Amino acid sequence: MPLLTLSHVDKFYGAEQVLDDVSCRVERGAHVGLVGVNGAGKSTLLRIMAGVEVPDAGETGRERGLRVVYLEQEPDFGGAETVYDAMLSLFADTIAAQQRLADLEAELARGTGDLDEYGRLQALIEHTGYGYRDRIEQALVGLEIGPDLWHVPIGVLSGGQRTRVNLARTLLTDADLLLLDEPTNHLDIPAVEWLEGYLRDLKRAFVIVAHDRYLLDRVTQQTFELSFRRLAVYDAPYSRYLALKAEQIDRQRQEYEAQQRHIAKTEDFIRRYGAGQRSKEARGREKRLARLERVERPEEEGAVHLHLGRARRSGDIVLEARNLIVGYREPLVHLPEDVTVRRGDRIAIVGPNGCGKTSLLRTLVATLPPLRGEVRWGANTSIAYYSQTLEGLDGTRTVLDEVRAVRPMSEEEARGYLGRFLFTDDDAFKTVAVLSGGEKSRVALAKLILEVPNVLVLDEPTNHLDIASRDALQDVLDEFGGTILFVSHDRYLIDSLARRLWVVADGRLNRYEGTYSAFVAGTAAPLDRRPTPRGDTFDGLPPEERVEALTDELRRVAGRLDELGPGVSLRQLDEMTGRMEELQEAIQEAQRAWLRQARKSLESSA
Repeated sequence: MPLLTLSHVDKFYGAEQVLDDVSCRVERGAHVGLVGVNGAGKSTLLRIMAGVEVPDAGETGRERGLRVVYLEQEPDFGGAETVYDAMLSLFADTIAAQQRLADLEAELARGTGDLDEYGRLQALIEHTGYGYRDRIEQALVGLEIGPDLWHVPIGVLSGGQRTRVNLARTLLTDADLLLLDEPTNHLDIPAVEWLEGYLRDLKRAFVIVAHDRYLLDRVTQQTFELSFRRLAVYDAPYSRYLALKAEQIDRQRQEYEAQQRHIAKTEDFIRRYGAGQRSKEARGREKRLARLERVERPEEEGAVHLHLGRARRSGDIVLEARNLIVGYREPLVHLPEDVTVRRGDRIAIVGPNGCGKTSLLRTLVATLPPLRGEVRWGANTSIAYYSQTLEGLDGTRTVLDEVRAVRPMSEEEARGYLGRFLFTDDDAFKTVAVLSGGEKSRVALAKLILEVPNVLVLDEPTNHLDIASRDALQDVLDEFGGTILFVSHDRYLIDSLARRLWVVADGRLNRYEGTYSAFVAGTAAPLDRRPTPRGDTFDGLPPEERVEALTDELRRVAGRLDELGPGVSLRQLDEMTGRMEELQEAIQEAQRAWLRQARKSLESSA
């Protein structure tokens, strides 16, 4: 028997129907990903599964004694309770049982204890586990709630910290079914990876709503998709579900088009022969056509359509930073002595929450002054900055006015443009203040694209976006011909887009050449082992070492090109060809400097 079943469930909010004839079952130990665009009704479905809300029609069924725990997006805690006490309260029965067991052991030694009670208490403790304190500490550390916060009242924590404490409590709760609504909110990459490992090994059932493709692929075996108020069930993780859905839509489209051709042909026959000698045959066809079960036209959710206009070309040197230290007070980020960003670079800035990534971006775009050093942008750079706090939006303006403030255009033109970002009908006249987080993100992206920049500086651009919108953003960034620096915890975006990483750790910025996967595997090439290069000439090295270093770099780029093979894109080919030409010129110059040094040495010895 399944843990939970939903049969023909409907749900309305006022006149708006959110769920229509939804049926599904969650088996014991099932790992389910619940996906759909923002606003599809995923949270509503979880709340019905949890029993927090009741359906307007249909039935829900539960296994007898089913224990369910529901993680809401917004936690509700008592302010005075400490973090550790909130965790310990989950094991109150176990703690009481341990204390009673100690008393019983003394009673049994005197011959007065209850042996049956002793057995029941032992079974309870063994079910929970003796190492519950270890489990608490592992969960808190894994979700980056350090020991310095364990005895702090929850009420003084930040919103992100409270969210992580709530997630830890949910994971540790003794339940048969976990319902997790956006558990990766406020988690950085190490915490997401910890959660991924925890859920992958979990023996209990869970249903998870998440926008992290890597996590869904690695921890789920089933996908529930909410679309147009209906639920479809796929026995596959996320990437395989996408392939199955595409095949299904293609097959349905072919069946629909074939049936439409048949209907048109039949209707033409009925029109032509309805009153002639073949009228009997025409009436027969008309009856069969009336009884024909119609194939529905496949429906697909609206997607954000992004396209960055062609910006003017920037100079080869886009950004130079010298002796830079950034931050407020602590933590500070110390950059290498000389940092250069070149045209076409795609750099992801990664590191744990609170390490200073946003401060670094704000310093680079001059909204935060450096504590030391200087930042200099190159010639012909036009910079667009996307702030994760969406501070560039004016809450008092309408969506329409926000985009028209960037570029003057008619109302009709502006509404057509906003339609590409899923703002239709009266959505354009909503004030920014009443929008959801995802809607505000789409407005910010709409404004950024209107600026037609050649440098993008992006701070968590996928926050609040569903997977379809993230995919659209990734596609447009991949085709962008300019330079990109971005902070993100979205491993899929980082791996797909970045070819260089700036890793912030222990107050220092370390640079690597390669993808995120290569960095995780330990094969990304560190760029800061030798003295920091100036341009591509490695000026800090003696000429003979400079030749060797540049030659190694040339071999590495050529090897990368060989690895890509036929899969290389035109953009990648242009970048790598240009890079190899620059390195060859630098090698020749270093060789000439080496020869000059040798000649001078010979002349002085003579």
